[in-house]
Amino acid sequence: MLPPTKVLLKGLATFIPGAYALFSKGTGGTGSARYCYSVWLRHLVLAKKSGRLNRFPSVIAELGPGDSLGIGLAALLSGADKYYGLDVVRHTDTRTNLKIFEQLIELFKRQAPIPDSREFPNIYPLLDNYEFPSDILTVELLQKTLAAERLWQLRKDIEASSEKFIAYFVPWDDAKVIKPNSVDFIYSQFVLEHVNSLELTYGSLNRWLKPGGLMSHMVDFRCHGTATKWNGQWAYSDFMWKLIKGGRPFLLNRQPASAHIQLLEKFGFNIINSLKFTSNDGIARANLSAAFKNLADDDLKTWGLFVQATK
Repeated sequence: MLPPTKVLLKGLATFIPGAYALFSKGTGGTGSARYCYSVWLRHLVLAKKSGRLNRFPSVIAELGPGDSLGIGLAALLSGADKYYGLDVVRHTDTRTNLKIFEQLIELFKRQAPIPDSREFPNIYPLLDNYEFPSDILTVELLQKTLAAERLWQLRKDIEASSEKFIAYFVPWDDAKVIKPNSVDFIYSQFVLEHVNSLELTYGSLNRWLKPGGLMSHMVDFRCHGTATKWNGQWAYSDFMWKLIKGGRPFLLNRQPASAHIQLLEKFGFNIINSLKFTSNDGIARANLSAAFKNLADDDLKTWGLFVQATK
């Protein structure tokens, strides 16, 4: 199957040195404080619901922060002591992070409800209740996390990159950037579908997470604009996909939900929750390329996966 002309031309154009920078307009999402607030609190609420959040995580790591470190800043404002942000390409800057930070402070001070699907219809997973999680972020806790002195220290860390609270690695391509068994909570939001090596990534997650630590990931298997059907990326041959990806440092790894489950099991994670989001509006099995002819029926219709796992 051939891709839409503009999709192929864009991929070919990125082979030109410097062209990727012209096409790259950020990742979307984390340029909004309310988006970051909504994503972080969803992961936090669902971590609590899993029964594995016995105490507030001190050390947190995020794969693919994107346009800002906002989700990690929300974690710090909630009570985390250290945040690791790991990306392949630098999308954010100090000015953006400071802006998002100030807006997040106001949201936490107001204990604003979690922005729901009416405001952000593409944020998953959904929650049963979008009220501010005051059972987790109590008044007493917020008095400490939002204290003037602590906010001043966080601002200074954002400005000076002293790495007291925040460590930002770009690009990260070595698991040694974080000490083994040192992270309490690792999360990602629509990122694991983009990493070039899932094997390296899941191996690194296993290295970083403390025994008993928790992971929370939302993965999006849709085509991200590369096809007319949501799962059309699986209709392209490997050669055609190389042309579509072009010179971009990442696009999609095209691995289905089952590949993530298998790697979680391979690296010894204990899956405690797995939610699949499905659609029957994609391409039919007859349209799959030879590379994906053995794709399981369940994978063919699964566009999203939310998974929580412990080590």
